[in-house]
Amino acid sequence: MNYGFTDILELIGSLGLFLFGMKVMSDALLRLAGNKMRSILATMTSNRFLGIITGFLITSVIQSSSATTLMVVSFSNASLLTLPEAISVIMGANIGTTITAWLITLLGFKVSMSSIALPLVGFGFLFTFSKKDNTKNWGEFIIGFAILFIGLQFLKDAMPDINENPQILEFLSRYTNAGFWSVLLFLIIGTILTLIIQSSSATMALTLIMTAQGWIPFELAAAMVLGENIGTTITANIAAIVGNFQAKRTARAHFIFNVLGVIWMLVVFYPFLQMINWAVQKLGSASPFVSAAAIPVAISLFHTVFNVLNTFLLVWFIKPIARLVEKMVPEKLDPKKAIEEPKYLDKKMLKYPETAIASLKKETKYLYKNAIFEIVAHALNIHREDIISDIKPKTVVKKSTKDFKTDVRELYLRKVKTIYGEIIKFAVQAQSNLKLTDAQNNQIMELKVANRKMVEIIRDVLELGNSVSRYLASENKHIKKVYNTFRQKVVKVLRVIYLFRTEKEKEKYHQKLLELRQQAKENIHKSNLEIDRLIRKDLITTDMASSLVNDTDNLNNLIKELIKVAEILYGQSDTSYAEIADKEKKEDDTMVLSK
Repeated sequence: MNYGFTDILELIGSLGLFLFGMKVMSDALLRLAGNKMRSILATMTSNRFLGIITGFLITSVIQSSSATTLMVVSFSNASLLTLPEAISVIMGANIGTTITAWLITLLGFKVSMSSIALPLVGFGFLFTFSKKDNTKNWGEFIIGFAILFIGLQFLKDAMPDINENPQILEFLSRYTNAGFWSVLLFLIIGTILTLIIQSSSATMALTLIMTAQGWIPFELAAAMVLGENIGTTITANIAAIVGNFQAKRTARAHFIFNVLGVIWMLVVFYPFLQMINWAVQKLGSASPFVSAAAIPVAISLFHTVFNVLNTFLLVWFIKPIARLVEKMVPEKLDPKKAIEEPKYLDKKMLKYPETAIASLKKETKYLYKNAIFEIVAHALNIHREDIISDIKPKTVVKKSTKDFKTDVRELYLRKVKTIYGEIIKFAVQAQSNLKLTDAQNNQIMELKVANRKMVEIIRDVLELGNSVSRYLASENKHIKKVYNTFRQKVVKVLRVIYLFRTEKEKEKYHQKLLELRQQAKENIHKSNLEIDRLIRKDLITTDMASSLVNDTDNLNNLIKELIKVAEILYGQSDTSYAEIADKEKKEDDTMVLSK
């Protein structure tokens, strides 16, 4: 056999060039269309057919089912996609990946690209000098496209010729004449090759070249394609190892979907091949069972028809597949992190703007729900259970007369300060390292504002809480009544915010929050009149009056800030860009607490 070590290296190098071209082309397309594609993916509905169309379009455009699948795994990890949505997108991606096979078959075998590939590289190279990012990306796409076909030509030339190396046929005949066992063997070979190369497109190119060279017959090439369908699922499963249970479920669902497809195809394997043979001949081509030159088109058709049929057979079983996967990968919360550690901020989420924003929002909501809500309630000596109950605010305040002796500063240092710092750091990294649209940048700015307002809330409640603790124990019934009224107002706001974030009638509770904010503004004048009355009638001391004046401002700021945080996190915020930009310049939000 006249095929030595140097020839093997040439074959590996040719494959590497093909893969490099595929990567350059795919990366350029991702930069060109990625933002729009991810935006579509992140705002998907639960409609399974829309998911299939989305997966197909994304994979067709970016020419990489692995990139689509990894995106889906990342989005599942960030809870942007539910499991059924993720499964439907992956089904569509399986159809989309068949475009690559047709690209290779029609342009790599039917048309000679080698004569125009180098001029295409030169043409694309000129685009890379542009100052416009989009033009540069188009240039890189053209270069990648050309390199892919240069690699394919080298691959065809580096593949051993059967006529010059007849020993190959003699060697293969040991494994190709065992009937259905040969089919299973080449299915395994296709799986292993895809696992090693980590690209179903490259394995498909190798399969097509082997068939064109007459190495393997049509049925064994089809078996390799089935193996490639299984092998390509490993990429997502590897990526999901470090993900949460949602990411693992998505990757496992991809594996199950493809394996189920291969199983039913093996049951009808030979009749199905006869159907493809009939279709190919109807299209004017020779039979792939007779002519090796006809196999690439037949294999591409087999690949497409199989994936389309598999999708439309299993689309009706998305929910059962999801339930099976949920049993295989039970919900497993992350190990209990230290109270001062972020729960959702992960460097892996900084790969895409959508996942970064989703992580920031989840972390900010967690901070409000598990720290700010507790600190505000306990600082005013109120039980959280009473706030979210149906008990009237007046009754809640009356029954909560015991001083909780809450150390707001200690709670801030233990539960808020570190996480707040990590949130701001994560947000800055996202703004610095990711290519964000204006809308995405505004979202991050709003979340930063929400976090800063939460720190301001703690500052306001620190002072208000000290007065509440002092005057609830006072013998003066007038001062006690005023501070109980303050507490009652906060209970109302916290309760409506709770309903705003947990109930479906968002607009109803948002309207109530707006009414409470307006009432807070109007109450400033009423409060001042009441303080004047108490002083004039000598019902409170000058120290009490001084505290009331300051705490009236603290109360109104507290209400205003709580409502603004709720709007940003749980509704459609009306925060203007100018307001956010102004907040960005201010660094005094932690002044009181950090001293």
